[in-house]
Amino acid sequence: MIEKKKIGFIGVGLMGHGIAANVQRAGWDIGFLDHPGNQPTDDLTAKGARSYSTAAELASESDVIIICVTGSPEVEHVLNRIEGVLQGLRPGTVIIDCSTALPASTLKLAAIVEAEGGRFLDAPMTRTPKEAAEGRLNLIVGGDRKLYEEQLPLLRSFAENITHAGKLGSGHRMKLLHNFVSLGFSAVLAEAVACSKRAGIDAKILHSVLASGGGAGVILDRMTPYILDKDETGFRFSLSNAAKDIDYYAAMSEELDASGEIATAVRALYNSQVEAGHGTHFVPQLIDLLAGRE
Repeated sequence: MIEKKKIGFIGVGLMGHGIAANVQRAGWDIGFLDHPGNQPTDDLTAKGARSYSTAAELASESDVIIICVTGSPEVEHVLNRIEGVLQGLRPGTVIIDCSTALPASTLKLAAIVEAEGGRFLDAPMTRTPKEAAEGRLNLIVGGDRKLYEEQLPLLRSFAENITHAGKLGSGHRMKLLHNFVSLGFSAVLAEAVACSKRAGIDAKILHSVLASGGGAGVILDRMTPYILDKDETGFRFSLSNAAKDIDYYAAMSEELDASGEIATAVRALYNSQVEAGHGTHFVPQLIDLLAGRE
């Protein structure tokens, strides 16, 4: 029998709510930090989840804490602030950071957590809120192999594909590589579809040609509902989050002295849309923004 420990959640938003619901469904006792950014949590509390007003209180009653927030500043804040996680952390508590974060920040925070007697895994995710709700996320995990294997039953309760990427920080490095490719492909596709609109090409014809040729793939599949029917719900990832992730990738590539010419262009595209006030739009809507039709 697997011992079902108490799991605390910080960040019950579009992704975190699905994770929490699946962990709870699998039999773990869960709690979560009350926050205005959470999705409605009535379904969780109706099944026994407890809401906590401070991260320190949540940490003091949790064996594992899953963090699912926007990025490194938010992770640093929930750990280090007054009444933050570190003030309530118990020896042996495991922190699993599912956020998309800067690897350098991850390593710094992991060292602080370990100095306080805790343990740390970086476990960023891919896929969308739809898969989060279905318990079918992809996880890329960095950290001690033994600790990773110890947490696998928990991770499997909300993820379909789980990869151990290597030592601490490897999960977040791999996530940034993944998102650069994914969001880079999305930018290229959005720009091409925007151009096709100006050229008067029928969307169905464009899609058919791309799908049967070199444009086929996951990104086309995710963008298809919007290309054909203006339905953005299949890719509910905001342009502000996209800009943040590409900024993080650019910072990592600069730190590694890696080539970054394409990243510079992709970064400029997303940031220009955020600066123009379109940060809350979802990635598929970039098509009409670029076409000048919105």
